[in-house]
Amino acid sequence: MSAYATMPCHLETERLILRPWAEADAGEFSDLLAERGQGKPPVERIRTSIGELLAATETTGIALLPIQRREEGDFIGYCGLIIGRSTLEEPEIAYELCRRAHGHGYATEAAGAVLEAAAATGRKRLWSTVATGNTASLRVLEKLAFVRDRVSVEENGEVVWLTRTLP
Repeated sequence: MSAYATMPCHLETERLILRPWAEADAGEFSDLLAERGQGKPPVERIRTSIGELLAATETTGIALLPIQRREEGDFIGYCGLIIGRSTLEEPEIAYELCRRAHGHGYATEAAGAVLEAAAATGRKRLWSTVATGNTASLRVLEKLAFVRDRVSVEENGEVVWLTRTLP
């Protein structure tokens, strides 16, 4: 039994809805991952990944959630908590948006809702790890009061580790 409450899997903001994954998200999730420039993953593999994300949420009580715009109803990315390079006690916040959704404040808005949800679980601190060259993500985290902890060198380059204390 976890010492933490389960994170809500349905979050709403003024412009966004974060909700549980559905099999129908596989095509758009695959398109988003293709924007990384390393090829488009097969939709069937993404369906498997969605199943793994849902199972991980059941096990850990934290969630990575798809983001859709409230008015348009379209998938624009994901945001949530993951173990990643951290721990279940102090998870990482993670987000990624489709290029067409960049520059509108959606990442900051979605991550703000996830911060509130993380605090409601009883956690006291979150982490984020970002490539040093990802200035847009670093700006989002700065707006959300994350502070730089350290920089590590990994196989793909330098990674900034940031942390945020929760109320």
